[in-house]
Amino acid sequence: MDSRKRIYVAVIMFAVVFLVGVGGFKVFGGKDWSFFDSVYMTVITVATIGYSEVHDLSVNLPARVFAVVYILISLGTIAFAVTSITAFIVEGELKNILGRRKMEKEIAKLRDHYIVCGGDETALTIIRELHQTKREFVVIEPSKERIDRILASYPILYIQGDPAEDEVLKHAGVERAKGVFLSLSTDEANLFVTITVRNLNPRVRIVAKGIDVKSHGKMRKVGADYVVSPTDIGGMRMASQMVRPAVVTFLDTMLRDKEQGLRVEEVDVKTGSALAGKTVGDSGIRSKTRALLVAIKRGGAGGYDFNPSDLSVINEGDALIFMASPDSLHEIEGLS
Repeated sequence: MDSRKRIYVAVIMFAVVFLVGVGGFKVFGGKDWSFFDSVYMTVITVATIGYSEVHDLSVNLPARVFAVVYILISLGTIAFAVTSITAFIVEGELKNILGRRKMEKEIAKLRDHYIVCGGDETALTIIRELHQTKREFVVIEPSKERIDRILASYPILYIQGDPAEDEVLKHAGVERAKGVFLSLSTDEANLFVTITVRNLNPRVRIVAKGIDVKSHGKMRKVGADYVVSPTDIGGMRMASQMVRPAVVTFLDTMLRDKEQGLRVEEVDVKTGSALAGKTVGDSGIRSKTRALLVAIKRGGAGGYDFNPSDLSVINEGDALIFMASPDSLHEIEGLS
């Protein structure tokens, strides 16, 4: 029995013993004993205080016998309660509860964050990337063992539960989230959670893992924005390593560099943005930030403007693609 259950059992036992004491003293005390007299005797007996008796028990043998038995029972109950409370504190349950409440408050404050459903190797890679690029996120994983493994490497916010349940997703802030990653053990699970997430938040972006290529179309049909096949990605990586090793080494170095955290990032030019209508030169992107503007994805079907010149105009609905660190990305967002 864990320490928390022992606390519950101790409370129930104490309540039962207290009621037994009140009832016993009332029955064996006789008609001269009031209800309050019985409560008083029960309190001083359980507390082992030893104040004077409200009635003389020397002339009431049944009451004396009951008092002896009740004292022994009370001592056993108190001993059990003390050891349970000690175990509760020593084993860290109290600390865990307080930590859990603090984490729940932090999760409740999140806005435009990401939710990672799952704790397998694919999810670990996602978590590492989000952590290194300083994104806010919550992990949902049913297995405590997997959660402990993640916590050994990253100080994450997490919920131990089934991501297929509406309440668990709401607890993680799915209605306020910017994106949801689905990396569960089966395509069926990822498909079901895709439906659930899409029903809870029609606007959130969903990226799901699809083990079987045949399942990709179904996932997109029920709401996934993008489906990734680990097999295809692995094969592409192996081919790239063979035919363009210098490029792969460069990307690996960039991804593993924890100091700078360089990534290819994007910033949307939203309606009312200060960047809209300005040229790249006038925007201050190149003079006021440390980011490298790689391309501009034009809104609609406009395609890409690679390595845009200072005279290229930035429009509402465009997406600016940079090579940037998390800090320089914040500098760009400050300009917009």
